[in-house]
Amino acid sequence: MLKLSVRLPFLPLLPYSAVVPPTAFPLRALFFPSGRRGTGSARFSWRARTALSGDASSSLPPAGEVTAAMDPPSEVKTGGVKRTLEDLNWDHSFVRELPGDPRSDAIPREVLHACYSKVSPSVEVEKPDLVAWSESVAELLDLDPTEFRRPEFPLIFTGASPLPGGLSYAQCYGGHQFGMWAGQLGDGRAITLGEVVNSRGERWELQLKGAGKTPYSRFADGLAVLRSSIREFLCSEAMKGLGIPTTRALCLVTTGKGVIRDMFYDGNPKEEPGAVVCRVAQSFLRFGSFQIHASRGKEDLEIVRTLADYAIKHHFPHLENLSKSAGLTFKTEGQESMPTVDLTSNKYAAWAVEVAERTAVLIARWQGVGFTHGVLNTDNMSVLGLTIDYGPFGFLDAFDPSFTPNTTDLPGRRYCFANQPDVVLWNIAQFTTTLSAAELISTEEANYAMERYGTKFMDEYQSVMTKKLGLTKYNKPLISKLLNNLAVDKVDYTIFFRLLSNIKADPSIPEDQLVAPLKAALLDIGSERKAAWISWLQTYIQDLAASGVSDEQRKEVMNSVNPKFILRNYLCQSAIDAAELGDYSEVRRLLQVMERPYDEQPGMEKYARLPPAWAYRPGVCMLSCSS
Repeated sequence: MLKLSVRLPFLPLLPYSAVVPPTAFPLRALFFPSGRRGTGSARFSWRARTALSGDASSSLPPAGEVTAAMDPPSEVKTGGVKRTLEDLNWDHSFVRELPGDPRSDAIPREVLHACYSKVSPSVEVEKPDLVAWSESVAELLDLDPTEFRRPEFPLIFTGASPLPGGLSYAQCYGGHQFGMWAGQLGDGRAITLGEVVNSRGERWELQLKGAGKTPYSRFADGLAVLRSSIREFLCSEAMKGLGIPTTRALCLVTTGKGVIRDMFYDGNPKEEPGAVVCRVAQSFLRFGSFQIHASRGKEDLEIVRTLADYAIKHHFPHLENLSKSAGLTFKTEGQESMPTVDLTSNKYAAWAVEVAERTAVLIARWQGVGFTHGVLNTDNMSVLGLTIDYGPFGFLDAFDPSFTPNTTDLPGRRYCFANQPDVVLWNIAQFTTTLSAAELISTEEANYAMERYGTKFMDEYQSVMTKKLGLTKYNKPLISKLLNNLAVDKVDYTIFFRLLSNIKADPSIPEDQLVAPLKAALLDIGSERKAAWISWLQTYIQDLAASGVSDEQRKEVMNSVNPKFILRNYLCQSAIDAAELGDYSEVRRLLQVMERPYDEQPGMEKYARLPPAWAYRPGVCMLSCSS
């Protein structure tokens, strides 16, 4: 067994046991072109070549193939079924099938040998008010949208009044935070109300964030403020609009009570409006949900297996009965002398591979739209491959590979935009190490899962970038040069790619007219930089002309993957400022715009503009984890 270590300038050496293929290239090189580097980089990579043999008829999708199973549930419309809150179809499988805490109080403590603690919401409210809601999420639950108009709806979705049929609990999990094992974390201010099974058999978990203390609250109050709740609500739905796997948000409700927060951790706390957001996902299981039990020694290792069985049964059922006759085998890079492993003989190995691949697809799509999560700790990694826990996130404005939206991340920028693919590999390694410790997978199988992450990420990223440029095949030199130009001139990432579809595949266009379609993005560039862009555009246009695709067809495809609208932090802040004064109209308007980010939406042009100068003030472009 080899030792993999990740060196970060601001952290001690962090070893863990895992077999890792030989170094070939770091993914971060994709975003620091031409030798550009940031700080705090995670230096690990792999060579993703495998020996595969198999039958396409196998019940396990062939490795390397993006299938429908790689995405979260289809979220297909439920055929017109409409239910009241009292009629929702509850099925509390998590509580029924997994070991729980014998205590049901909310006193902060270490919770042993349990996956959850039963606890009731305890937030205090005074005339709670419904700020915003998502009818598309209500449809997932078969919930009649007229239910949002019920007078008692805000009371129910702050947790002040019980939801009929619900069975509330907080989940126990641990995690690595900024590369260091943090021990028990858990749902410190999130309380699950239960699981609803809709008319299509889809399971959806409802969770209130900011509803009061749980045994995992440690020294915190279990509450949330309106500021952070608006951001989570809007970004959950904005990511869905972008086509990126994500947890969802049903509604956002103010509590009518104040919450004390020190937003900048500078010793100047102030009272802010309190709020609760109802998050919805098929599961909120995280990498840390498994890590916590493996960290507690042999006594709790069986819980890792029980929890894995639960996850596979309810969320990866296609892995339960893999075809033994398919003969899907692999050899890991650098391990040719080891026996060939039949992946279909171990559902846990097949599961680890699918978790890795779903995660790889997710991260590639983040990079495509310029999304930076900000807090990629292992407790913020979903085993379903969903974007989860919207804290100090940010979309790129000016293209900067070292951008981090999290002030806590500034010392080393561990979680900056360019580092995300490699940091997530580090997280995958922690997850597979956990499964290895529980003897669910071998080191060879753990290694293969990490290899699959690398291969899948590259496949998806190349596909995303090829579509963004309207090309028919991936052109690495062209894309690398483009990213370098974007970084040198600090070009707005979203506006540039949206305008790029206006370029004509006509090599005869005079040089002095080449840049004209991009003038709204290429601001304040001198003659030397203009020449660099002309050179790039000439090469790009040659590629377009050679493709044989018409300008109209290419523009349609490019505009379907390059959004006109993204949830910039300053747009969130404008909505927050109005909402804190009691005006929720901007929150609702932003929701409507972000639900259709690829559409032109005449009359909404102001939401697609460059950020104003005030957008770069503290607390807008960058935020802390305080909420």
